[in-house]
Amino acid sequence: MENTITAPAATRLRTVDSLPGPRPWPLLGNLPNMELRHIHQSVEEWSKRFGPMFKISIGKTTTVVLAGHDLVNAALRDRPDGFRRPSITAQVSNEMGGRPGVFLAEGAAWRNQRRMVMTALAPHAVKAYFPSLVSVGLRLQRRWRQAARDGSAIDLTEDLKRFSVDVIAGLAFGSEVNTIDGGEDVIQRHMDTILPEVSRRSFSLFPYWRYVKLPRDHHLDNCVRELDKAVDELIAAARVRLAAEPQRREHPANLLEAMICAADEGDSGLDDVAVAGNVTTMLLAGEDTTSNTLAWMLYLLQQNPAAMRKAREEVLRVAPDPAAFNIEQMDGLDYLDACAQEAMRLKPVAPFMPLEALRDSVIGDVQIPKGGLVWCVMRHDSVSDSHVPQADQFDPERWLKKGDGAMDKHVSMPFGAGVRTCPGRYLALLEIKLASAMVLSSFDIATLDTVDGEEPEELMAFTMSPVGLRMRLRERVA
Repeated sequence: MENTITAPAATRLRTVDSLPGPRPWPLLGNLPNMELRHIHQSVEEWSKRFGPMFKISIGKTTTVVLAGHDLVNAALRDRPDGFRRPSITAQVSNEMGGRPGVFLAEGAAWRNQRRMVMTALAPHAVKAYFPSLVSVGLRLQRRWRQAARDGSAIDLTEDLKRFSVDVIAGLAFGSEVNTIDGGEDVIQRHMDTILPEVSRRSFSLFPYWRYVKLPRDHHLDNCVRELDKAVDELIAAARVRLAAEPQRREHPANLLEAMICAADEGDSGLDDVAVAGNVTTMLLAGEDTTSNTLAWMLYLLQQNPAAMRKAREEVLRVAPDPAAFNIEQMDGLDYLDACAQEAMRLKPVAPFMPLEALRDSVIGDVQIPKGGLVWCVMRHDSVSDSHVPQADQFDPERWLKKGDGAMDKHVSMPFGAGVRTCPGRYLALLEIKLASAMVLSSFDIATLDTVDGEEPEELMAFTMSPVGLRMRLRERVA
């Protein structure tokens, strides 16, 4: 059955082959013109040249690029029935021994896992864990206070990654992992190896690892085994706690326990393998995405003093004392929330989203065959003056306007769209607001830039991160 997404009935349909696009090289396609570290920027530049819909070749595989937000929105909303994440990603993950969570699951498995994850990440559930989030924020405050007194530079991305790791360890597992003060999270160390390999192998022209393994591949195999072992131990320990204290099932103490309880419901269709897959997914979603968004947001605030001043005024009015932060204060930081939305518009940590058609479809006026690949550009219309006034400017106010002049929230979709919107959206924004409110209430940012003073490089690995940001702080005097 063919699914038509946007084409009017009388529209004459085009084929993928008829689309414009950059000239491919024999066998290699457009890969010689794309650097994996900046692959998103290559496709974004082609979008400016070829328009909202064109084709590129990755090796011998032709991919349709969607750059117009209406086309992207339509494709994303046609999940899970019309489109899925590319099967190559799931294949690579399976080859590595990965246990798929809600991020890679499809069909009935996705529906079952989504219900479990949504239960664990619902706002009322996240609010119950808020005190532990505050304690991690205060830990980061102490670390940065010492750096301010020493006059030392802070590796912003690295410290914010530590913050996110500690938050997720506390909220997800109820375990005290203090990487901020120099401790090590064994699980995260393995994830730091695994995630870039998933990305690298997904773009590889030839799956050499199926025939011969290099030292990096043996190291990867070891990391996967150790990660599985660590996650299984966390699940076993949680089950012991739930068995010893049955009342915990009514009020789970962390997200892992909440997922186990949801999985144990009679009609859940889930087991501990699904729970394990989503523990791993939570680590993925909870570290790089949040820490990189925070880093970009603080950088953009520093580059825009008027916005910085407004954000600080709101924090000092609504939530002046990090030690006394409460959930109502965080929910009341409307301007800070707008700053986060504006940072994600300009610097989305997921600047593209690949999809695979599950059936013959039509997007716009182009026929997409079953199995065809689609590349959704998440940063095109969102940084275009034709859709966002003065689009290159960091202007959080645009998110607070009502009626005429209000930001069209379908243009910027950092958490995706449709039923597969990121289930951790509330937790991510809560982390971002808490950490940035702590900074703004406690410190003045003396400097926040790269060593050479240039705009930070956008490094694309599994997410898009800023390279080389260093921050120096001064303690604020009450």
